[in-house]
Amino acid sequence: MKMGKVEMVLAMMVLFNMSSCSAWFGNKHKSGRNSILPGQATSSSCPRLLNPAGSSVVIPLHGNVYPVGFYNVTLNIGQPPRPYFLDVDTGSDLTWLQCDAPCTHCSETPHPLYRPSNDFVPCKDPLCASLQASDDYNCEHPDQCDYEINYADQYSTFGVLLNDVYLLNFTNRVQLKVRMALGCGYDQVFSPSSYHPLDGILGLGRGKTSLVSQLNNQGLVRNVIGHCLSSQGGGYIFFGNTYDSARVTWTPMSSVDPKHYSAGPAELVFGGRKTGVGSLTAVFDTGSSYSYFNSRAYQALLSWLKKDLTGKPLKAAPDDQTLPLCWHGRRPFKSIREVRRYFKPVALTFNNGGRVKAQFEIAPEAYLIISNLGNVCLGILNGSEIGLEELNLIGDISMQEKVMVFENEKNLIGWGPADCSRVPKARDVSI
Repeated sequence: MKMGKVEMVLAMMVLFNMSSCSAWFGNKHKSGRNSILPGQATSSSCPRLLNPAGSSVVIPLHGNVYPVGFYNVTLNIGQPPRPYFLDVDTGSDLTWLQCDAPCTHCSETPHPLYRPSNDFVPCKDPLCASLQASDDYNCEHPDQCDYEINYADQYSTFGVLLNDVYLLNFTNRVQLKVRMALGCGYDQVFSPSSYHPLDGILGLGRGKTSLVSQLNNQGLVRNVIGHCLSSQGGGYIFFGNTYDSARVTWTPMSSVDPKHYSAGPAELVFGGRKTGVGSLTAVFDTGSSYSYFNSRAYQALLSWLKKDLTGKPLKAAPDDQTLPLCWHGRRPFKSIREVRRYFKPVALTFNNGGRVKAQFEIAPEAYLIISNLGNVCLGILNGSEIGLEELNLIGDISMQEKVMVFENEKNLIGWGPADCSRVPKARDVSI
C-alpha cells in the first residue's frame, strides 16, 4: 500500500530533516496555531509526529433523521483544500466525490464539482484490488484504478481512484495535510428516493480504502471509529481514542460478515419480555436513516406493538405515506415526548459467549418519528422487502443519543449513553 506524504502545522518549534521525513512545513496559520518554520536537519531519522494511542480526529455532524434524512460532515480536500459535504456511511469503505473528470452523470451538489488531481492509483495497487469484485480482475488501464460501487438504495457510482490531500485537525491541536486515496466519481446512477444534494460519500467501513484504515496505516490514529448522533440534529464522528471505555457496553463483531460492522446472534426483546425471535445478525450502518428488521423479527415487532397499543388513543393513519406504518391521535402531535408513554422500548440482546449479555436498547425515541402531518410513525421497516434478506440493519434513528464505537483492532462494537449535542473539543477527548 502506498503511503502518502504529510504536511503539518504544530504548536511547538521542532526541526525535521525534510529529506528523511514524510513532513514539510507551512506558513503562519490564521487559527492561532503556531507553525514550524523550515529548519536544518537535527537527526537522520524522523521522530513520530503523533502517538496513535492518544491521537484522534473529531468532526462535527450536520443533519438529522427526519426531515433531512441523513447526517453529513464537511471535509476540506484538495490543493488548495476546498470544503465538501459528505454523507457519512459506515456500511461502505470508499470516500469519493462527484468529480469533474468531466462528469458523465452527476447530481446537484452544494459545491462546485471536485477537480481531480493527476496522482492516480495504479490498477494493481492493493487499494484498488480491495474495490474489485474478485481477485482476478482485469486491468484495462494499468496506470489507473477503475471502480464501480453499488449501494442498497439502488445508488451506484463509477469512478477512478486517485490520491489527494485531506486537511484534518487532531484533538492534540495538530493540523495535518494527509495524502490519501479517494474516488473521483464521474458517473452516478440514483433513484429519486435515494437522491439528496451532497458532494460525495465518506466511507468508514472495515476495508483498506476506508478513511480510518488509511489514517491507521500512516500511523496517525488507532483503527477505531465512532459516532454520536444527536436526536436534535447534528452530533459528531471520531477516529481514534475519543471515548471512555468504562462507560461502553461491548459485544464482538461477527465473523460471519467481516465486511460490515455486524454483531450476533441476538434476541429480540419488547418491553423487557422475550419475543421468541432469536439468532439475529445486526449490521450497524449510518448509511441508512431508518432501521430494518428481517421479516420474522419485523412481523413479531408489529404483533407486539399492535397488542400493546390496544385501548390507547392511537389509530392507524394509512393516508400518511411518510413511512409504511403511522398512527394519529386526537390532535396532531408535535414531539415524541407526547407519545412515548404509549410505546415500550425494544432491545437486541447479544449473547457474548457466556452468562454476560450485552443489550442494545432502542427507546421509543429511537424508533419513532413525528411526521409533517403530526402523526407518529414507526422508523423500523421490513428489510426483507428491500432485499436485505435475513440481515437486520440498525440505522441512524436507533443509534441516536449513543456513542457508538467500532474497535477494528479488537473486533468489538460498543455503545453507551451520551449527550451527542456536545462535540468534544481539542484535548477534551472523554465522552
